[in-house]
Amino acid sequence: MRAVGAYCSSRLPLDILMYLLYLDDSGSVQNAEDSHIVLAGLAVFERKPHWFSQELDQIARRVWPDNPAGLEFRGNDIRGGKKQWRGIEKDQRLAAYREAMEVLSRSSQVHIFASVVHKAAVSPNDPMEFAFEQICNRFDRFLGRLHNAGNTQRGLIILDKSSYETSLQKLSLDFRTIGHRWGQLYNLSDVPLFVDSKATRMIQYADMIAHATRRYYENGDASLFDIFSNRIDAVGGVMHGLTHYTPANQRCNCLICRQR
Repeated sequence: MRAVGAYCSSRLPLDILMYLLYLDDSGSVQNAEDSHIVLAGLAVFERKPHWFSQELDQIARRVWPDNPAGLEFRGNDIRGGKKQWRGIEKDQRLAAYREAMEVLSRSSQVHIFASVVHKAAVSPNDPMEFAFEQICNRFDRFLGRLHNAGNTQRGLIILDKSSYETSLQKLSLDFRTIGHRWGQLYNLSDVPLFVDSKATRMIQYADMIAHATRRYYENGDASLFDIFSNRIDAVGGVMHGLTHYTPANQRCNCLICRQR
């Protein structure tokens, strides 16, 4: 089956390769103080996670030389001085956060995706499921563009373990079999894989992206978001990797709303 801008085949060439999209969320659906929830992360070619992980390992060795492998990079913990980051000077914590985001900013092989949902905009529906639907669609279209350019890739989504594991797995299966509101998914290999963030630095990158993105939308703090915003998936200056959903009566001057 073939569709415009997409690819699907029951006979895939043996040399088909894969893009991995690592995602994490920020903000609480239940917490009334959080106006927005964010699902965000980065897509990289399957051979690249080792290199990106080494970059965080190097930062960890400088920040916590006694046990660098045990230092988990989580946006909220870094900024708040929590867990392993307790006792580390604030300037050093924020410098480590910025350095990690600069690793992404420097690499043309990183494609960032983020869905920001104002909870009131989709109420009474689940904003996290809405964000996940958006991300799946945008990632699938990204893979479709690669195919149309002669670079056929499949995709796999990898998320941090969370309370959404069961519902998001079912939702992605529904997308593959009956489609979503914009059509069907053609380029994803399987339902999402859920992993422990302690086991992979890539999910830790996703967490820091999601946290920085929510800081931008919830608190007007663009200091970290601006570092990696150049890596948001885009073509010809048109941004495809970032979506922001707000109530109909609310105006927004954020990066993607200005483009719209």
